[in-house]
Amino acid sequence: MSASLSVRVASIETITPVIKQFTLASTGTPLPPFSPGSHIVVTLPIRERMCRNAYSLLGDPADNGLYHIAVRRQDASRGGSRYLHEEVKVGDRLTVSSPANLFLPSWEARHHLLIAGGIGMTPFMSYLHEFRRRGVSYELHCAFRDSATGDYRAWLEQQAGQRLYCYESERPDFTRLLAEKPLGTHVYVCGPDAMLQAVIAAARDLGWGSGRVHYEAFAGPQPGRPFVARLARSGGEIAVEGESSLLEALEAYGVEVPNLCRGGVCGQCRTVVVEGQVEHRDSFLDDSEKQRHRAIMPCVSRAQSDTLILDL
Repeated sequence: MSASLSVRVASIETITPVIKQFTLASTGTPLPPFSPGSHIVVTLPIRERMCRNAYSLLGDPADNGLYHIAVRRQDASRGGSRYLHEEVKVGDRLTVSSPANLFLPSWEARHHLLIAGGIGMTPFMSYLHEFRRRGVSYELHCAFRDSATGDYRAWLEQQAGQRLYCYESERPDFTRLLAEKPLGTHVYVCGPDAMLQAVIAAARDLGWGSGRVHYEAFAGPQPGRPFVARLARSGGEIAVEGESSLLEALEAYGVEVPNLCRGGVCGQCRTVVVEGQVEHRDSFLDDSEKQRHRAIMPCVSRAQSDTLILDL
């Protein structure tokens, strides 16, 4: 993971009953700059364990004096969003990573097609600042299941104007959207996994090259059944609790595993499985790799078997 930074919660704004925006300020040295599409990982102490969640930076990349993140409360999760909503107050200090970017716009694109589902709009908020400065061609399609995005919709309307398309009771026709776009268009999608897979499938069916399709999943690791992880090379044995991800359990044990997204997308934390059955929850491994059960993305995936032996 990137170097740790100490930040102070400068302000908390309630966007809707389920979304809060946190403004984070430096406690010493200036915060590192970030690019559009960047995220940070926030470390949260929850019930004697450390939970690490990734959140998109939604501010203007040209203004790196503060970091802004939006957190949607997820009651059926491991507790990270609830902790931020219920426990964190203005003035508190948090530990975050330096910004990382797996979702940078492709600047050689002639046109940018942005597709967001719900809170998946947040990485595109930093895009719009940079798009305005560069004068690039783009359009933003946002699907909302309810009014849970609150004031963000008004902000998007102000920023994007007629380039914003909203869908409240229907899902966009992704095949039609992609088929209408000129040569040189790149598509970017952030939202639920079903949306990501639908856009990827539509692009594939239309013959789009993979280099023109960009996506980011915003869902963090979900709870699961406890299991034991055994380390083949070091001989260690780790009990992975139901509320903890395998990656977090490895980190708590002192095993350093490279990682960036903590959402099963980037592939940085890929770990070889020596023995055991994997419950794959990532979007990185292909179907054949998942069927072999010889690799795992420990940031989101878990064990189907009682024990998983790792090449660590």
